[in-house]
Amino acid sequence: MKIKVGDKAPEFTLPSQEGTQVSLSDFRGKKNVVLYFYPKDDTPGCKIQACGFRDKYPIFTNAGTEVIGISEDSQQSHKQFATKYNLPFTLLCDATNKVRKLYDVPPTLWILPGRATYIIDKKGIICHIFDSMFDFEAHVTESLKMLKAIPV
Repeated sequence: MKIKVGDKAPEFTLPSQEGTQVSLSDFRGKKNVVLYFYPKDDTPGCKIQACGFRDKYPIFTNAGTEVIGISEDSQQSHKQFATKYNLPFTLLCDATNKVRKLYDVPPTLWILPGRATYIIDKKGIICHIFDSMFDFEAHVTESLKMLKAIPV
């Protein structure tokens, strides 16, 4: 069943680039979450997208929002990616793509892991879904635009 705006965001727990376990429920009642799925660490489009979130990160945090990136890359790969580009947010390792499947992130050309962003409010409800494989920067601008409509 495809998830949609208004649905409760599926719960998950995954390891971060630091090796800690992070659950979506860690943020419930405390922060909104921008959950973005991307194909691969340190590829051109993923770098643009991650650095876009990095550059606007203070705006997200001032809006009571946490940014979390998810791909199938390893903890070590995430750690190198985050260090290389000074990423201040959490990257989660979804090695088996179970969370990607849980969120119905569509593949590109049936083989590449897709790129999608979910805005989740403090109550754990999906407020917006943005899916674009090649408009990397729009994931950031769409997220900022949608967060203005959500109370802090």
